[in-house]
Amino acid sequence: MEELVPARIVEELDRYVIGQAEAKRAVAIALRNRWRRQQLPPEIGDDVAPKNIIMIGPTGVGKTEIARRLARLANSPFIKVEASKFTEVGYVGRDVESIIRDLIELARSMVREELRETNKARAQELAEERLLDLLLPRPAGFAAVDERGQLRDPLGEESYKRTREKFRALLLEGKLDDREVEMQVTDKGPEVHLLGGPELEQMGLNLKEIMGGLFPPRNRVRRMRVPEAFKLLSQEEADKLIDPDKVNSEAVHRTEQSGIVFLDEIDKIASSSGGRHGPDVSREGVQRDLLPIVEGSTVQTKYGPVRTDHILFIAAGAFHMAKPSDLLPELQGRFPIRVELKPLGREDFVRILQEPENALVRQYPALLATEGVKVAFTEDAVREVAGFAARINEQTENIGARRLHTIMERLLEDISFSAPDMAGQEISIDAAYVREKLQGIVENLDLSRYIL
Repeated sequence: MEELVPARIVEELDRYVIGQAEAKRAVAIALRNRWRRQQLPPEIGDDVAPKNIIMIGPTGVGKTEIARRLARLANSPFIKVEASKFTEVGYVGRDVESIIRDLIELARSMVREELRETNKARAQELAEERLLDLLLPRPAGFAAVDERGQLRDPLGEESYKRTREKFRALLLEGKLDDREVEMQVTDKGPEVHLLGGPELEQMGLNLKEIMGGLFPPRNRVRRMRVPEAFKLLSQEEADKLIDPDKVNSEAVHRTEQSGIVFLDEIDKIASSSGGRHGPDVSREGVQRDLLPIVEGSTVQTKYGPVRTDHILFIAAGAFHMAKPSDLLPELQGRFPIRVELKPLGREDFVRILQEPENALVRQYPALLATEGVKVAFTEDAVREVAGFAARINEQTENIGARRLHTIMERLLEDISFSAPDMAGQEISIDAAYVREKLQGIVENLDLSRYIL
């Protein structure tokens, strides 16, 4: 984090998201302020509130991608939720505290994966010993001693050890990969799902464990090849080396200090001006439920209480039918930074097709290369695709860069279908090819509404 200065954060985001410089600067500063707060003494740092952000812009312009890439940069627990999901079942909706409970589950998964990687070498050593025991079982009475404390069969012991080392060498060289071994595996019981709505959600955390006891795990013997057995044993040993209490405490700390919540469709819960009836009652209720979490409160989870005071909240919405000022004043005050993302035009689409890592004009040739078909896009083809995307967005619903996926699928549909029979061919896609495949659909507005 110390090396992630705002300019570097923007530079990294530029690799995946085209344009939207203002939004990138805002999230870069917010992330850097989080690091700055952690350098302060506790008596000051505890009072520094996160600089939450509202992103305003149409769909498909990069709002979610900016937040997701930001979380990956900072190696932070990240969860994306639609604010509107909390109104889907009338006035009840889902408990908004489930956001934090889902976030800490993600944090636990991250911590466990990191500890598995840390313990990987030791786990593989232990797995190797267990695998050798399966390949070359220890003889009965191995390491037995007499009344004087000496080995009963020293020559047999030495012979077994030499044989075991030979097997170890063969195992490391991969010469035993075709062998099969029998080992015990544990089948977990069926997953228990509880019905009962949000009021049972917290209690359900413990009920699941109780109900799970009705279906205890079963052990059974499986035959498998050596590489598969080694992988399974390595995972088992890595899990044994992990301290659950350490995982839980680190997950709580990481959620509190570096968690990021992306609240999408925040405009869908904004009440229309003066509306205090019908759906507006539900929307305002969701805002009031979200308010304590965004302001800073303590949420009870099965891994302990989680404080939300320093979790970074990034909200996003198109705000076609509502305005940020339609949100509750208290909620508005908790999002001090507001940035507007600009709609994308033809030149943006040209850059999106070419510049990001794993851009579409690199993805499709890579996919088709697996069938032995070499596909290349010319510069004029890229510009033609971008032009069609911009035109259709203007004529129909503007879905931003997502339009490019629809157009590229339609453009390459025939090649993708016939690729297994075209191995060894080289295909150059130019502007004429793009026009041939798309011109008729684009010009027929009714057709393009359904197809593109």
